[in-house]
Amino acid sequence: MDGRDLVRSVKAVGSTGASQGWRTVRAAWRRRRADASGLAPRGAERARVPGPVLGVEPGPGGGLVRFTRSELRITVAVNGAVFWGWDGAGPEPSYALVGRSPKADPRAVLEPDKNGGWRVVAERVTVVVSRNGAVEVRTPGGVTLRRDLPPRWWEPVGGGAARWMQRSEVAADARFFGLGGRASGPRLRDGTYRLWNTDPGLSFGPGDDPLYITMPVQMVVADAGTHLVFHDSTWDGTVTLREGEEGAGSGHDRAGTSELRMDGGPLRCWVMVGTPARVLRTWASLTGAAALPPTWALGHHHARWGFGSEQEVRRIVAGYQERGLPLDAVHLDIDHFDAHQVFTVDRERFPKLPMLAKELRRDGIRLVSIVDPAVKAERGNAVYDSGSTVDAFVRDSAGRPIRGVVWPGESVYPDFTRAWVRQWWGELYEERLAQGFAGFWHDMNEPVSFTAFGENTLPRSAQHDLEGRGGDHREAHNVYALCMARAGYEGLRELTPGERPFTFSRSGWAGMQRYGGTWSGDVATGWPGLRASLSLVVGLGLCGVPYSGPDVGGFDGNPSPELYLRWFQLAAYLPLFRTHASLRAGRREPWEFGDEILEHARVALIERRRLLPYFVTLAHLAHRTGAPYVRPVWWSAPEDRALRDCDDAFLLGDCLLVAPVLDPGTDRRAVQLPRGCWYDTETEERYEGPAQVLLDAPLSRIPVLARAGAVVPVRGADGGLELEVWAPAPGGTGGGLVVPDTGDGWDEPEIERYVTRWEGKHVIVEQDGEDGPSEPSRPLRVRGLGAL
Repeated sequence: MDGRDLVRSVKAVGSTGASQGWRTVRAAWRRRRADASGLAPRGAERARVPGPVLGVEPGPGGGLVRFTRSELRITVAVNGAVFWGWDGAGPEPSYALVGRSPKADPRAVLEPDKNGGWRVVAERVTVVVSRNGAVEVRTPGGVTLRRDLPPRWWEPVGGGAARWMQRSEVAADARFFGLGGRASGPRLRDGTYRLWNTDPGLSFGPGDDPLYITMPVQMVVADAGTHLVFHDSTWDGTVTLREGEEGAGSGHDRAGTSELRMDGGPLRCWVMVGTPARVLRTWASLTGAAALPPTWALGHHHARWGFGSEQEVRRIVAGYQERGLPLDAVHLDIDHFDAHQVFTVDRERFPKLPMLAKELRRDGIRLVSIVDPAVKAERGNAVYDSGSTVDAFVRDSAGRPIRGVVWPGESVYPDFTRAWVRQWWGELYEERLAQGFAGFWHDMNEPVSFTAFGENTLPRSAQHDLEGRGGDHREAHNVYALCMARAGYEGLRELTPGERPFTFSRSGWAGMQRYGGTWSGDVATGWPGLRASLSLVVGLGLCGVPYSGPDVGGFDGNPSPELYLRWFQLAAYLPLFRTHASLRAGRREPWEFGDEILEHARVALIERRRLLPYFVTLAHLAHRTGAPYVRPVWWSAPEDRALRDCDDAFLLGDCLLVAPVLDPGTDRRAVQLPRGCWYDTETEERYEGPAQVLLDAPLSRIPVLARAGAVVPVRGADGGLELEVWAPAPGGTGGGLVVPDTGDGWDEPEIERYVTRWEGKHVIVEQDGEDGPSEPSRPLRVRGLGAL
């Protein structure tokens, strides 16, 4: 027995209450015993490298390069993405890919290179393989973007999963982004980042890592170009990043490095090269289009752990209505369940939930339900009984259902890596729909099991189906939430075929955008938590997850009026705009912070409602192109180094630049502008970029700038769609895309394309169509003319 764990056990009993405390102690020791008996000791290992090249076998889009101790399969796909897999690994099976992998590009050719190496030459990229197994990715002009050194494996002598390491070099000026949801980003500084989805257990800030969503996805931005790299292994691992230095040492550049270490899984990799927009379009073609949220989900959501009753929900909704504040959704947390059991309702606190939902929907407000994966292990619980009948739950190595501890107490966990379990789970949402819920947020799905010590998740020896291949939790852990999201999303598509499902998930993995979005999780209340909120949204967008947002005000604690308002103002320009807090936290309703804060929050809410058509457009564009709503300021100019280092502002689509206030006591702030002409949307003053400008940021607003020539769809006074046009720069042109809202069904409306230009002293706006330009059929308003 470990003495430190014994001390932790005693503390757990004392701090969480005897009943739940003892459960977490038992769960921790049970988890340890399960892994001791279910996992073979690692023992001695053999180190291996590829060795020298022996020969090649050309194939579609590339071919097979054989080395003395391994082989490397390289394929360039028709969409320009490059795949390579060591030890003959192919792109499938993969939880990240949607459908089958793309076809090989027949124009890509495998041919000899100098010094005994080989290369694959394609239209957008050249891949060079050295005679010892180093792999270089080069632009068509021959500039090296990435060099992966020969990998190394450590194989257990008695058999089992091999650990491996891949060290890569990038340009000295390169900057790293991505790796899922990271609180210290969006630019990832030097350090080690773990690839293991983790509930931190407490509210987190910028220094905490890992968090709920980790992905082996990096976007690397350098002067020579941008590329995205994805190592398709779901196992636990780490990425150690080190930025390079120009002119280091004796005047030579020191390359930036990325060292990936994985505990198992195939060593296979995808690389996409191009502009950020092209890279994410290619990524979306591999991993699937982002789910299109219903329009109401782009409005304002109010949530709290601890509403407690129908009367409290009505009181909160009435507070919004009496003050004329827009509200589109109310979220119910675990306190509306019967004893915290999923797919149940506490009939004493919520006796007429369907009627409440009907009344709210009549006022344009939807109810959203939390859904946890853990099922109370108790006969008589309908979900447990039906799941046991279909053998739905994860088992240990001896074939017994794994038990953990979550909110309802002793619990079992559905194995979402099994197709019929996903179908069974998806059918359970019929109960939620009958209660009147219109949306669903998946929580605790890392998955979490409360333990007094050790990792708060399932034993690594827990057995999973993995689509019939079989395996344990070491391989299944990171995709558990992804598969749960799939189960819910596909079940809702069957149950409500005429409506787009709305689901978002605390945890996930590459490809999770197919089934919805995410939120920050339990971000700490405080100014660092506010900054972390923005980092998470930008970083996730660069990993292909465009719909996300934070808990406004932070999950715990009591934000000051100033902090609450600045968080509220930021979130009004993020895809998911939701206030939320824990049972122990202070209130989050705008009127709880005084009349002045209320009026400033009202302005933010009304502006979000006015910009709803723009958010609808951005949602459709994300669905069709992979471009996130929220983009780093370097999005269109990744070669601008000053922009690459800017992490306190963002682009909202192509048209707007948002500069939130992230520090207390701020009434002016510096803003780094990309090239071009920009208008302050409040004063209509014009600024020329690239430059750093100082803008007013009074408590009443945060700086928002519009790109000259932009066409922004907005909600008019009559509720209809209008075009807000910002005058082009003198002698310049502009334009914008508009996707009209056609309801919450599956219709995909045509994209309207507008161009703006000067004709004499007048701004001309025309709509591009198949028959040439025409006058817009929508009302429009030209702004910025007074600044010219």
